[in-house]
Amino acid sequence: MTENFLIVTQKINCKNEILELTNQRVIFWESQNSLILSDLHIGKSAHFQKSGIPIPSNILTTDLNRLAKLIHHFKANQLIIVGDLFHAEYNKDLDEFKSWLTQFNNLNIKLIKGNHDRLSDKVYKQFNIQVFNKKYTENLLKFVHDFDKIEEEYFVISGHTHPGVFIKGKGKQRIKLPCYQVTKQQLILPAFSLFTGLNTKNAPENCKNYCFTNDGIFEV
Repeated sequence: MTENFLIVTQKINCKNEILELTNQRVIFWESQNSLILSDLHIGKSAHFQKSGIPIPSNILTTDLNRLAKLIHHFKANQLIIVGDLFHAEYNKDLDEFKSWLTQFNNLNIKLIKGNHDRLSDKVYKQFNIQVFNKKYTENLLKFVHDFDKIEEEYFVISGHTHPGVFIKGKGKQRIKLPCYQVTKQQLILPAFSLFTGLNTKNAPENCKNYCFTNDGIFEV
């Protein structure tokens, strides 16, 4: 398992639904016993390796170990994944994911397709994943991969942009941290996979940034 794995949470209220942000790149939705996450990009490391780029082979293992620990910690029985569960064509990383899934007897997976989720329907059925092509709604929450527009009746949860923010230190020191971007009508999730960059541009207007480190989560 990942060293120094500490789970710190921050609760927010969205359309009378309590969502628990974590410093581990997932949201716990207690009323639905679900973890909400985005952008695992399973297959990305193997895709790069196949192209001759020396990417460490344990990237996916680390990500999946983190996810397993979160599932057990929250006793979640459902994953709601707002896009880019997969990254490219079927490769060896997907076989590792298939093996990883066998430890969970009753884990329900809902996937709202992202721009990288281009596998055949047969593959999704093989992994017992319920697929939604553009959106999925539950109560007053709407899940999409890439945020499009405000809809007054819904609170929209998306991923795709891999949000991050710069934090100023002493003098000219700055660090870049992943974050959740939250407004009154929307929330953008950080990428779950550690093998992603951070986008510090194009934040929603009037958003709060909930940044996090291995040890905590805080608003800026």
